[in-house]
Amino acid sequence: MRKPITIISIGGNAIIRRNEKGTIEEQFEHTLAAMRQVAKILRDGSGVVITHGNGPIIGNIVIRNESAKDVVPPMPLYICDADSEGGIGLMLQQSLYNCLKKAGISREVVTIVTQVVVTQDDPAFSNPTKPIGPFYSEKEAGSLAQGKGWILKEDSGRGFRRVVPSPIPLKIIESGVIKKLADSGVIVIAAGGGGVPVIEESDGKLKGVDAVIDKDLATAILAKEIGAERIINLTSVDKVYINFGQKDQKGLDNISFEDALKYLNAGEFAPGSMGPKIESAIEFLKAGGKEVIITSPECLEDAMKGRGGTVIRARH
Repeated sequence: MRKPITIISIGGNAIIRRNEKGTIEEQFEHTLAAMRQVAKILRDGSGVVITHGNGPIIGNIVIRNESAKDVVPPMPLYICDADSEGGIGLMLQQSLYNCLKKAGISREVVTIVTQVVVTQDDPAFSNPTKPIGPFYSEKEAGSLAQGKGWILKEDSGRGFRRVVPSPIPLKIIESGVIKKLADSGVIVIAAGGGGVPVIEESDGKLKGVDAVIDKDLATAILAKEIGAERIINLTSVDKVYINFGQKDQKGLDNISFEDALKYLNAGEFAPGSMGPKIESAIEFLKAGGKEVIITSPECLEDAMKGRGGTVIRARH
């Protein structure tokens, strides 16, 4: 019988940490640390797909793109998405391969640059909300808005970030091959940074569009299409909190998706942070998924044993 598929989703901010320069050495250090934890739960041969965010990294690629535009022709945003998916995928792929080899676990790892279908009339194109790139002070944000015409918004009390369109993902073009590989025991890295946004033209051809898809929503779509039973969402906090950052903040251990929806509707989860993770968890569980675990890489092993993280299920 086919072993169940688990999707492990890694946040982009787990690869570049706040107040760091984002050097490749720093990125590999954090990637390797996360993959050491992931490798610990891969001994049983279960099907595994890894997705990841690209928040700070895609913004840095765009900055590099624009800084060199007088020397090298600038690339559209969807090509930058693909660049980030390939680059981060390589770091994850190589780091996980090395961790598995050290642990004596024989598993193949592959990265698939993934195309995700959106519609061109999605309202997100007229109302950019997806934060990318580094954090700026209010003064820096004002200068960038005036000088470059960027739209910048405050992000969860951490500073200002550039925002770009983030349309709703509808389907994953490569979901069939991702499922085949995962079913065969290959660990697949896919839908990185939410994947490359494309539209389907009237003749069925695909065309890239400039946007960044939320990786949590893309992960939920991928999970439904490949029949995954569980999503593990690795982020920068050990669990989900209500009243986050306040004196009375409270960690959530085991909740139903109805409770998660209640907290979401009450405004407990920031749109650019925990909000999309909770939204995607709800959609995944409503579609038949069994559970979603939200925790940090460091707490993953404990969370898998029921001793940490937040577990969201269809029922208590």
